[in-house]
Amino acid sequence: MTNSKLFENQLIRTILALVAGLMVGFSLPPWGWWPLSIVGCSLFFQLTKFAKSPSEQFLVGFVFGFAWLALGMGWMWFLTAPGYLVVSLLFASFHGLASVIGSRFNSPMFAKPIAHTLAEALRFSFPFGGVPLATLPIAISPTQLADISAVGGPILVTWFVLQTAALIVGYFNRRQSRQPVAIICLLLIALQIFGQSFKSINTTNETLRIALVQGGGPQGVLAINARARDAFDRHLKVTKTLQSTDELDIVMWPENVIDVSKFASSREYLEIANESNRLDAQFVVGITEDAGTNRFTNAQIVVQPNGEITSRYDKVRRVPFGEYVPLGLRSFLKSIGAPVNQIPSDAVAGKDPALLNLRQTDVAVAISWEAFFAGRANSGVESGGTFLINPTNGSSYTGTILQSQQLATNSLRARETGRWTLQGATTGFSAVISPQGEITQRLGIGEAKTIIADVPLNTGRTIYSRLGDRVFIILLVVGLILCRPIRRIRDQNGY
Repeated sequence: MTNSKLFENQLIRTILALVAGLMVGFSLPPWGWWPLSIVGCSLFFQLTKFAKSPSEQFLVGFVFGFAWLALGMGWMWFLTAPGYLVVSLLFASFHGLASVIGSRFNSPMFAKPIAHTLAEALRFSFPFGGVPLATLPIAISPTQLADISAVGGPILVTWFVLQTAALIVGYFNRRQSRQPVAIICLLLIALQIFGQSFKSINTTNETLRIALVQGGGPQGVLAINARARDAFDRHLKVTKTLQSTDELDIVMWPENVIDVSKFASSREYLEIANESNRLDAQFVVGITEDAGTNRFTNAQIVVQPNGEITSRYDKVRRVPFGEYVPLGLRSFLKSIGAPVNQIPSDAVAGKDPALLNLRQTDVAVAISWEAFFAGRANSGVESGGTFLINPTNGSSYTGTILQSQQLATNSLRARETGRWTLQGATTGFSAVISPQGEITQRLGIGEAKTIIADVPLNTGRTIYSRLGDRVFIILLVVGLILCRPIRRIRDQNGY
């Protein structure tokens, strides 16, 4: 049986679509076999050539998307199995629709990658703000291919991977003209060179000596099942290993390690102020405070050595069904037996730019979940942040799927913003990442230690920092429209 006849069997096509999706899934952290992202997408595009109807196009795209995302978002299973299934099915349907749409345009070598990039852009923001995890940019984040994120962020990187995969399929198609293959190949190469060489970033020749405190402790622990003081005590114990001779400028604690009714009048505030005074260093700590009946705030604040609280940033992008239940759904979910008691209170969203003011400089801040949204990190850089911090609390999650993807995501954020990026976690991974995306220091899961780093302060903006996502989404839509009038005679199996 020839390869062509092999692909003409619908059952085999469906099975191979599952294999292609699993390849993309295994290209993601924690597995990290990144070349499979391109191989898997190439196999998928090859399969779509043989789908004989819109319904089968949808099926092939759906199976591909489901295998990819169900594997890559496995962390969600441990929080809510029903939610995990709903999200996997919903996002897989985006790729089913993209497969149908891409097949309706001429020049499918261009139309199909654009359609699936737009499907990814949709899931980055919808529903409830989106779930931009298990993405193609995360897969290639350890490589220099990810440098184009400084030009076009996650949208351009997603298109780059998909277009590269389509280019491979087009190259081996004998009926495909070599001219468009050569043109798109040159464009991809140009983007790579541009991404690696053109970054309007200025180093100030100034550094801050920063200690990241990781308290360690168990994973898979929900806030409602833990004593509020436990995480604080673990981080305080590790902090006491720091000495004044370390000559620190900043000590950073992760997200919501301090859970109190009102921080300024709490015992925890006095202990933080004492440590700040002992080390003569500013403390940047994560707090959770009450904000009325069944409401709370999730913030990162700055405490000075004299005890003064001088800056505060309240988390803007909250975790849906983790930190809040979207309006109107709490009663409905409770009526069908969903465990909404695990989310007894709703977080109040902040409204300010992602910035904290320090004595020496301003720092961009993305609290935990916000790191997955490039716009939140860029908000702080746009406002003058000279480095980026991502305080996070991953203790609710089991395994390392989410944690390793968050680390890879912060590697992208560092490239996109041209900033040194610090990820400070309760149970891991805490890390220091250079503007080139290199992880220079890292603590493992469950370790109770500190990282001390001299962090350079940068100014200036990358192209992506100035343009954002909107312009690239518009270009993709225009590109898809332009594919329609470019009509070529091709047989049913032509690419």
